[in-house]
Amino acid sequence: MPRPRDRVLQNLDAIYRDAYERAKAAGDQARMADLDAAYQREQLLLEVLLDIRDALTAGAAPRGDQAAGSDPIAALETIHRITKLR
Repeated sequence: MPRPRDRVLQNLDAIYRDAYERAKAAGDQARMADLDAAYQREQLLLEVLLDIRDALTAGAAPRGDQAAGSDPIAALETIHRITKLR
C-alpha cells in the first residue's frame, strides 16, 4: 500500500526544515536561499509524481479477475494517456 500523500510531503518538509534550521543557525544566508529554492522545486516534482501515482492507481480498470491498480496494461494505458496531455 502506498504511503499517504500528506505523509510523503511531511517527510520532505521535515528534511528541508532541518537543513534550513542548521543553515540559519550557522548564519549561512546563501545556503538558506538555496534550500528554499530546492524545497520548492522538490515539492513540485514530488506532487507531480504523486499525481501520476494516484492516476495509475485510480485509473486502472479491472481486467478479468485482477484488482484495480494491479493491471500493468491498464497502467501503461494511463501513462500513455497522461503523456498525451502535454
